[in-house]
Amino acid sequence: MKLLIFGRTGQIAQELRRLVPSATFLSRSDVDLADPSACARAILSSDAEAAINAAAWTAVDNAEADEAAATVINSDAPRAMACAAAAKRIPFIHISTDYVFDGTGTRPWKTDDRVDPLGAYGRSKLKGEIGVRSAGGTYVILRTSWVFSAHGNNFVKTMLRLGSERDRLNVVADQIGGPTAAADIAAACIAIIDTLSMDASKTGTYHFAGMPDVSWADFARAIFTGAGLSTEVVDIPTSSYPTPARRPSNSRLDCESLSAFGLPRPDWRLSLENVLAELAIVDCH
Repeated sequence: MKLLIFGRTGQIAQELRRLVPSATFLSRSDVDLADPSACARAILSSDAEAAINAAAWTAVDNAEADEAAATVINSDAPRAMACAAAAKRIPFIHISTDYVFDGTGTRPWKTDDRVDPLGAYGRSKLKGEIGVRSAGGTYVILRTSWVFSAHGNNFVKTMLRLGSERDRLNVVADQIGGPTAAADIAAACIAIIDTLSMDASKTGTYHFAGMPDVSWADFARAIFTGAGLSTEVVDIPTSSYPTPARRPSNSRLDCESLSAFGLPRPDWRLSLENVLAELAIVDCH
């Protein structure tokens, strides 16, 4: 299948490049996400049989200062992509986030639960979801959480850097979610596209996150243990670590609907082992 993928250097895009190197990957120098019409033209002028949007404005705190720009990239661009994919009658996957919810309670969020973003980033991603649905094509919106990999900037790499410098770290313990390896998301996208191309009835919104659910503090402990670091983790409340954007306390996602694609929740602990091993190899070189 000929795939067109928006994104090239992001965490998920890099894992997709490993899985499907024959796909066409569009970096921001190829197509500016701030120009939705260019995104649409990229699909309309291609011979792609499916498209995946693995690109986004992911700087959560920066979105608070420039919500308009974040909205163009996270909302207007994916809507244009989805409309173009619908016009070409090809399936489209759009990656979204748990930030579309308000993070209250302790129950895992279901796909049809009420959405109520806490900040600019979540609002921009929610508008993107609405735009993709309104395009009227064959699509999957895949909400995920706490993405990590050996690439780019993410919690695992930050903890490894800080853990190698300090004996003790304060880490938020009252935010709970499912860490999700970019490699697992990429594999899920390919499985979903394969099914969606044959069965458009699977169109809809799905959740995909690693298991078991965990706090950031306990995730940090797992990272240090796996990396052989003796850094002590001190649990702190969110109120002790203020950020420009509010983070959801409850990022748990109910992933039962993924059974439509035969996809189980991945165990992030196994994926973390792979990421740590890859980073160790990189450090050796």
